[in-house]
Amino acid sequence: MSVELSLGIRNQTQVVEFDFLGFSGILYGHTYLALAFLAIYLVTVLGNLMIFTMIQLKSSLHTPMYYFLSHLSCLDICFSSVTVPKMVVNFLLQQQTISYNQCMAQMFFLISFMGAEGALLGVMAYDRYAAICKPLHYSRLVNTKVCTVLAFATWVWGFLDSALHTALSTRLDFCGVNQINHIFCDLPPLMKMACSDTHINELVLHILGLLFGGGPLLFIISSYVFILSSILKIQSTTGKRKAFSTCASHLSVVFIYYGNGLLNYQRPSAGNSLATGTLISIMYCVITPMLNPIIYSLRNQEVKGALKKAMEIWRPSKHHHSLC
Repeated sequence: MSVELSLGIRNQTQVVEFDFLGFSGILYGHTYLALAFLAIYLVTVLGNLMIFTMIQLKSSLHTPMYYFLSHLSCLDICFSSVTVPKMVVNFLLQQQTISYNQCMAQMFFLISFMGAEGALLGVMAYDRYAAICKPLHYSRLVNTKVCTVLAFATWVWGFLDSALHTALSTRLDFCGVNQINHIFCDLPPLMKMACSDTHINELVLHILGLLFGGGPLLFIISSYVFILSSILKIQSTTGKRKAFSTCASHLSVVFIYYGNGLLNYQRPSAGNSLATGTLISIMYCVITPMLNPIIYSLRNQEVKGALKKAMEIWRPSKHHHSLC
């Protein structure tokens, strides 16, 4: 009898497509929403691509801090590309669906880039710590080889975290239920839909969440405790201001990334509507990748200077106008 019941459940798990419910309350204006999300995506890609290209071409930006910033730009492009294009296509087709295989792939890359970005922010905190707290040893602590290893490790960190979660998720059974209370495929809503036992998935989620998510955050906080202590010891006001300015952009990105991440994954389920969850998810996976290049462009004098010089190169000269 138990064998027959088990086989019956298995026969009901042939879910080949999922429906997103995050935008289910929106009945009209899908084309306008598609254009809005497409515009945000283009700004995200072009902004981060501009930062990446400028760092590669400008010799004065060939430093560890900007090397890590170029990786952050790549991650933001990848992070946004995992979710936003699919949203645009779904709005244009007026159907919020995704196939099972696409859902697993989307979740895998989403968790990968998310974990890699958190680790990279930790690496960038280490760079600021070495520059401010250990200036005499900076060239040894953060040399080219160290930068390459740390950058490579952040990508491996994210993909390892994601591989473990995705491998466990593919073992879940979905007994005919295919509606996801979300706007993209993510681990918590998928576990809620599953009709099989999810205790192992939940245990691994908490353990890896503390390790892969909480670990970098704890390292960032510890680094800035030492950084703040070193800055307060600086005698000159100009020196303190300069030290603070080198950390301002990074701290802003950290607050936005972890703030939106905590809201997205740690908010209490009670009293939160689907609309609220959708708005928070949009802030996390759509808006945040767009803000990072803007923050570094506005708050970093070297980046602003490089942007001005790039614009001057492309701007037609007065002599050229007179000839025309």
